[in-house]
Amino acid sequence: MNQSRFTTIACVIAVGLFVVSSSASGQTPQTPPDNTKVNTRDRAPNAKTADQQKENAADRELTRKVRSALVQDKTLSSYAHNVKVITQGGQVTLKGPVRSEDEKRVVETKATEVAGAGHVLNQMSVTASKR
Repeated sequence: MNQSRFTTIACVIAVGLFVVSSSASGQTPQTPPDNTKVNTRDRAPNAKTADQQKENAADRELTRKVRSALVQDKTLSSYAHNVKVITQGGQVTLKGPVRSEDEKRVVETKATEVAGAGHVLNQMSVTASKR
């Protein structure tokens, strides 16, 4: 099995375990994220997408560290925990919806703490809470 396929499978398993553990912990379920409009935008020929993540060790490690920082912050919504993190040549791009401008800033700050100032491109959007 090649490294890319292994990494993809590991990520899917990790997300699944997170969802199961959140449900089992008695937390109130949130409205599931709907990225349909964002995903349509990301089909543009020049748009950075997760499948363009470079397979070099430095970029993979940077992505892992950013993702870990986001998931460890339990104050962030499931939207923020699932932001797309795409690293190419040490440049981190953040994409996807979050719940508020404040959450958007927190995610960007965490990524900047890992990647360094000037190495994070924030392309996140704020989605209205559906309650």
